[in-house]
Formats: sequence, C-alpha cells, structure tokens
Amino acid sequence: MAYQKGRPDFPHRDFRQPSSHGPRPGAEAPAKLAPYLATFLDLSVVLTGFDEVTLRGAGVADSYLRAAESRIGAGSVEALLLAYGAIAKATVGNPAAREARVRRDILGDEKLGPIARAILKLWYYGTWYALPQAWHQKFGPAPDDTTFVVSANAYVEGLLWRAIGAHPAGAKAPGFGSWAYKPVFPDP
Repeated sequence: MAYQKGRPDFPHRDFRQPSSHGPRPGAEAPAKLAPYLATFLDLSVVLTGFDEVTLRGAGVADSYLRAAESRIGAGSVEALLLAYGAIAKATVGNPAAREARVRRDILGDEKLGPIARAILKLWYYGTWYALPQAWHQKFGPAPDDTTFVVSANAYVEGLLWRAIGAHPAGAKAPGFGSWAYKPVFPDP
C-alpha cells in the first residue's frame, strides 16, 4: 500500500514539538549567566585561538555557556568569568599579556583551571567532560557534572574539524572524490 497523505494509521511525529524525553541537557531554562555571554566568548577566543566571528558563527556559544552552568553551577562559572573579566580589563590592547595572565591566573588556578579546560574541550569536541573527582572533593559536589555531548550540532561545529582541516564524520560531507586532495588548513 502506498503512502497516502493524511493517512490516520501512519505513525509520525511533529518534530516542531518538544521531545517527550524532556529538554536537551544544558537547554533547560534561560541561563542566569546570559549577561556574561560576551565575556564567555572573549575568554573562549583566548582559550581556543579562534576569533570571535568563528566562535559566534558556530552557533553554539549560548548552549555551551548553559551547559557549563547546568553541569557545575552558575557560581563556579561566574567565578571564572569574573576572573577573566578582571584580566581583560587589566590587559586592554595587549593580547600577549592577556594570554599570559589567563595561563597563569586561570589555567594555573586549582579551581578555575579545570573549568577553563572543560570549556576548551567543549569548544573543540562539542562534549562537556566532567571535572576531575579531586576538583569535586575540594570544591564541592556537582551531581549533574557528567560527560555528555551537548547536541548533534555541537559535534558538527566542533573546532577540532577546522583545526585539522577535516569534516565531521557523517556531517558536512566534502563531496565525492575529496579524499584525493590534501587537507586545506586556514592561514594562522
């Protein structure tokens, strides 16, 4: 029997409606940290080495900020962003000094460093990696801090693919015969 439009026994799902499985992780509610999105992006530029246009163009910055907030709490993420804000203010017009201060004062910090590294991995892999047990033992438990892929789009837009000059498996196909050509890397 051929498919007939409007056939009542044909199983279908209206994909415009929310999933019956609940909201996506990291997308539960408006983020308390939404006003910090610009600071989050600025920090992400320093951490990833990609410019803000590239990061915004990926279309995942807001969901990444919400994912971090939902996994470890707004207070910890806010502490990171406030620390970075102070560094940014003190190093206006001096990107080398800003990068050095981020390495020393954020990545070298026992509380902020693991959070910053998790955000860095989030940008490259589209996956939030749970913070180390030692961090939780020292700074408190975060029951929702589990490793998870933020979304299918996060995987596709991961910076890893741009960094290695490749395409994500199963998405953004480069076209038939593309394997015959060497990867093209963007100029630094």
